[in-house]
Amino acid sequence: MDRSKVQEIIEQQVLTVAKAFEEKLDDEISALDRVDLDDIDALRERRLQQMKKMAEKRSRWVSLGHGEYSEIQSEKDFFTVVKASERVVCHFYRENWPCKVIDKHMTILAKKHIETRFVKINAEKSPFLAEKLKIIVLPTLALIKNTKVDDYVVGFDELGGTDDFSKEELEERIARSQVIILRVNHHL
Repeated sequence: MDRSKVQEIIEQQVLTVAKAFEEKLDDEISALDRVDLDDIDALRERRLQQMKKMAEKRSRWVSLGHGEYSEIQSEKDFFTVVKASERVVCHFYRENWPCKVIDKHMTILAKKHIETRFVKINAEKSPFLAEKLKIIVLPTLALIKNTKVDDYVVGFDELGGTDDFSKEELEERIARSQVIILRVNHHL
């Protein structure tokens, strides 16, 4: 095939694609032209309902203790907390440095992820629970969805193996289990 024939075929293909794109764009512009005030009002009303629903959810979460990192005093309270909230991160701890590192990050994450309840319980004072959930290494985070322990973060192994991991590393690890919703921040 000679060069001019190839050039002609390419030009024809480009023209066909451009025409299809232009038709699609024309259809979208026509659809936008047909939007009237009733459509805009309906969209606004639907968005207001969504915002109202979200505000009610947030209010309910706050009333359940979401937004704060709190200590559960008894094993019985653990079950009450887990039944009340759809998503819970529970830190099984004892008074030591590694657990204090987790506490620091959990306090920040609790404020950021109001959709999830963040709590801690002293594993040494909760032998039944620690045994039932097979908590051996401290710190351990039990990641709970719909009243069931779905996953664990045990010690610091998944966080780089040292105590200088970042809040973001812990946040991403918890998000992998879908116990928190990871929001991507776009800075302009």
